[in-house]
Amino acid sequence: MEANVRWVALTAVAPMAWGTNYFVTHEFLPADRPLYGAALRALPAGLILLALSRKRPRGAWWWRSAVLGLLNVSVFFVLVYVASQVLPTSLASTVMAVSPLAMMLMAWPLVSERPRTAHLAGAAIGLAGVCLMLLTGTESVSVPGVLASASAVLVSSFGHILAKRWSADVDVLASTAWQLTAGGLFLLPAAAAVEGPPPALSVPASLAFGYVTLVATALAFAAWFTGLRHLPAGTVGLIGLLNPVTGVLLGTAVAAEVLTVQQLCGLVLVLAGVVLGRPTRAGRRGSGRVPAQAAGKLLDPKLDRGSTVSSG
Repeated sequence: MEANVRWVALTAVAPMAWGTNYFVTHEFLPADRPLYGAALRALPAGLILLALSRKRPRGAWWWRSAVLGLLNVSVFFVLVYVASQVLPTSLASTVMAVSPLAMMLMAWPLVSERPRTAHLAGAAIGLAGVCLMLLTGTESVSVPGVLASASAVLVSSFGHILAKRWSADVDVLASTAWQLTAGGLFLLPAAAAVEGPPPALSVPASLAFGYVTLVATALAFAAWFTGLRHLPAGTVGLIGLLNPVTGVLLGTAVAAEVLTVQQLCGLVLVLAGVVLGRPTRAGRRGSGRVPAQAAGKLLDPKLDRGSTVSSG
């Protein structure tokens, strides 16, 4: 159980970093360059992780990296940007909160992880909590925005489960690097063709891109895919509900927003949903489990700089 707590804590880094990404992107990054914004977020992060892992794809991982990069990075980043531009953040986040259920249902046929009753209950309770936190009844609904947000849920959920299915025999850091690099390479020529020259960045925007690249992308995606390696998809999906929670708490801390009783009740429900999805036994991993020795090497690549982690 102690090992599970460690993996849950590590995985939680991802949605918390993504929750801060909304604020940083909205406040400091150019709003009219979605393709460049996605490319400048993904490609540097991928190259940094590639330099750290010192491994290149081999065999089937050339096309697997392209598929995962397209789903988890290129298409996902653009759909999220479109949704954030035409929907209120509250409504976009609420639609994205359906992702735990989507991941559970896709994990069943793809990685043979049948959703537990506790996972399904946690997803329902967590979604109710997100609705309480974010929906006030005053949001304007854009059908294209809702479709973009729902598509982002489906694309990313499918991509994440594919990554779990395919990545059992490769190093997490390396496979994450390949996905981000491939996704960035897809986005860069598209950005040049559609949006013209790269945007001129001010010092605050450059620092913001540094944060988005290092923390909200490189670190966050490495933590997320490590969690998918060691934990059931249902548990990881529920941990993702910490994303809107972080956004609400950040607004309270930075923008001096006041938490209402309704939002506090919603926050409690979300946390209850996450707790319901915790693994029940240390040995319960699903199809992507690895031996303890290999797990230690994932946390500290220096232990095995040149080797490949294999599934147990």
